[in-house]
Amino acid sequence: MSREVKTLPVAAEEDGIRLDRWIRRRWPHVSHIQVQKLARSGQIRVDGSRARPEDRLAAGSMIRVPPIPEQKEKVPGERKALNPRDAAYARSLVIFEDELVIVLNKPHGLAVQGGTKTSRHVDGLLSAWGEGMERPRLVHRLDRDTTGVLLLGKGPEAAKRLAGAFARRQAKKTYWALVAGTPKPASGRIELPLKKTGINDFEMMRPADIKEHGAETAETAFATVSRAGQKVAWMALRPFTGRTHQLRAHMKAIGHPILGDPKYGDETSAALSGGLKLQLHARRIELDHPGGGKLIVEAPLSPEMKAGFENFGFVEDESDHDPFAGVRR
Repeated sequence: MSREVKTLPVAAEEDGIRLDRWIRRRWPHVSHIQVQKLARSGQIRVDGSRARPEDRLAAGSMIRVPPIPEQKEKVPGERKALNPRDAAYARSLVIFEDELVIVLNKPHGLAVQGGTKTSRHVDGLLSAWGEGMERPRLVHRLDRDTTGVLLLGKGPEAAKRLAGAFARRQAKKTYWALVAGTPKPASGRIELPLKKTGINDFEMMRPADIKEHGAETAETAFATVSRAGQKVAWMALRPFTGRTHQLRAHMKAIGHPILGDPKYGDETSAALSGGLKLQLHARRIELDHPGGGKLIVEAPLSPEMKAGFENFGFVEDESDHDPFAGVRR
């Protein structure tokens, strides 16, 4: 372990990046839980002050970083050997893989990273590809109950390039969702700042004035793909920012909550949902491949989304190739 406390600047191109992502760009082997502990104990500081892992950094800020364990050192209790069954399960989720990138179709109910009550998660399954330099790295996240496309980088350089594309908003993400009611207009753009309230299982995002402490800009494009009468709409959603629960909070804010959502639903959506799980699926992603050219991957519908489609009579072929063609960029 390096015993040196470092103070490092935030580069111009990193303006607006989250603190935890800034840390993991430089030390990809450090887990999300480790970053949380270091921040909570005050060992990581921003311009001399305590900071939370989710805080956004400004270009030029100085980050104090305590000694970080080298990757070759074993951090007690951090990671156990993966059993063959879990390794096989992890590999069964792959929908694309080459020498630099892995794309998973994340299932419903599987968290991306661990927490106080979460022992099984994607990050813990990545040992299926090996440890050290062989271990893939997460470059973005999905909510526990959101299904679909999840990107991993093979090696620190590939992960850095992929994460950079997300930070610069160059990744085009298309989500499918079933929502209560039929939005009017049928397509458009939501520009509504969000602020986090509550903690742990009670954490939610609410609309806020951008001047409020802790409020963050949030932008989402939406387009109606199809309707089931006036009761339910199949929507294509594209987030331009990556706030926690952004799509769920934004659809709730415009009066059309996503079906099967226990946090952001209302009486109408609950009645329409019946026994359906969260109807939100990361369908497609398009961005520059770290090795050159374009990476475009689509995730097949999850069993939960298939149940919603069947319930309301939607068919995948109804979707346009680019549902956002007429939406203001």
